Amino acid sequence: MLMARLLAGAVTALVVIGATPTFAQIPARFYWKTLAGTNAVPLIYMPLNGNANPFDPAHTVVSGASVEAIVAPVGYARTFVLFDRAAMVAVLVPMGRISSEMSVLGNVVGEQASGFGDPLAELDINVLGKKPIKSLPDLLRYEPGFSLDLLVDVAFPVGEYDSDQPLNLGQNRWYGRVGAPIVWQIGPWVPGKRTTMEFLPSLWLFGSNDDYVGQTLKTDPMFQLEGHLTRDLAKNLWASFDGTWVVGGQASVDDVEGDELNNLGLGYTLGYHVNDNLQVTFGYMSTVNDNDPGDLQLDGFRVSAVFGWHPLVEGMKRLKGGE
Repeated sequence: MLMARLLAGAVTALVVIGATPTFAQIPARFYWKTLAGTNAVPLIYMPLNGNANPFDPAHTVVSGASVEAIVAPVGYARTFVLFDRAAMVAVLVPMGRISSEMSVLGNVVGEQASGFGDPLAELDINVLGKKPIKSLPDLLRYEPGFSLDLLVDVAFPVGEYDSDQPLNLGQNRWYGRVGAPIVWQIGPWVPGKRTTMEFLPSLWLFGSNDDYVGQTLKTDPMFQLEGHLTRDLAKNLWASFDGTWVVGGQASVDDVEGDELNNLGLGYTLGYHVNDNLQVTFGYMSTVNDNDPGDLQLDGFRVSAVFGWHPLVEGMKRLKGGE
C-alpha cells in the first residue's frame, strides 16, 4: 500500500503543537518522513479528566479541582522541501468544551467554557538525516536510519477567553516551544517489522496573561521530554509505548508563586491503516506520580482519523482505474 507509506510520515494524530492534552504530546511516528507534497487532515476526539486545564500546555495545577473536558481539534499538515531538507508545516485549531468543580468553604463552585481555543502552527525541518523524498522511487528506497529535526511551535492568542474566570479554551497570551525531534530506526525497514525509538526534547516559553481574573499570570519556561518505542504488529497495524516528562513551568499570579511541575506520564498508542488514504489511531495516557493533592493529575483517551493524499499518487490511482 503505497499511500499507507505516505500517510505514515505525513501526520498520524495531529494532537500537535501546543494545547495538546496529556502533556501536549506529539503522537508516535509523527516525524517520519514522506514524499514532499503530501497533505493530511486529522480529526480527533479526546475525553479528558484531571486537575488542570487540558487546553493549556503550562498545566497549571488547581489543587482540589475536578476538570472534565472534551477536546475535538482539527488541523492540516503538508510536507515540502526547504533548503534541500525535508520539512513540514502544520496548523491546529483546538475546539471543544471544558467544565470544573471545586469545593470552597463547603460550597461547590463550578465553571464551564466551550468554543475555540488558540490556533497553533508548527514548522519542522530536518537537519541531520537522509535527503528529502522527492519522488516515488526515493520513497520506496527510504529508510530513516537516524534523523534529527528542528521545530518551532507558536500559538496565537485569539481563542475564546473570559477574563472573569480562570478556566478558558483560549489562554490570552502568546506561547510556543522549540524542540529537536529524533527518530532512530532499529532493525530492518520492512512493513510489518519496523521498529523505532523516538524522542522529542523541547523547551516551552510562555508570555504573560495580564487579565487573568483581574490579575497577572506568569509562567516560567518548562522543559518537556517525550519518548516512544514503536513497533509494527502487522503490515497495517502498529503500536507504541509512550512516555512524557515535564519539569519547571512554575506559575505565579501577581507574584504569588505556585509549585514547579515535575511529572511523568505513561501511555500507549495503536494505529491502523484502513486503506490507502485513511489511518485511525487509539491511545491513552495518564500521569503516574500524582498521589499528592498538589500533583498534576491528567488522564485521557485519544481517538483520531487522519485522511492523507498526494496529487501524484491520486493521479496514478485515477489512471489505473481508467484502464
